[in-house]
Amino acid sequence: MASLHSMKPLRLLCSLALVTSAFAAGKHTKGEKPLSISQGAEVSLADFLVPGKTTVFDFTSEYCGPCRVYTQPLLELHRNREDVAVVKVDINRPGYNKIDWDSPVIRQYDLRSLPHFKVFGPDGKLIAADTTDARAARVLVNKLIGSLE
Repeated sequence: MASLHSMKPLRLLCSLALVTSAFAAGKHTKGEKPLSISQGAEVSLADFLVPGKTTVFDFTSEYCGPCRVYTQPLLELHRNREDVAVVKVDINRPGYNKIDWDSPVIRQYDLRSLPHFKVFGPDGKLIAADTTDARAARVLVNKLIGSLE
């Protein structure tokens, strides 16, 4: 049987996980900037889904011109649609001053072009994803952005 003393690190880890979860979920409230995750590292998108909202994952790089075109419209979408949360997935590892095509998150999701979107429904199920051959998620994102007009 584990002693009370040996249980402290486990309790601390559980508490930290709960606080981190609450913090991440709190970043998706209306009026705030989208959460930015990854910085080139592998990432589980499921950890950043916002229950009850359509969650748009925007795989992006500050060095990608077409990505920058989406910056302001996605910010407005995040701020003005209560039912939508935008999460920016930064594909660049720290210190890269160009598009980081060799980053772990690029390899993890086999990305071939940017911007790249994945859209999950309020139930957490994938409803649209860009692929090499089709831009279904981009079409949906453009419709969501268009709904703001």
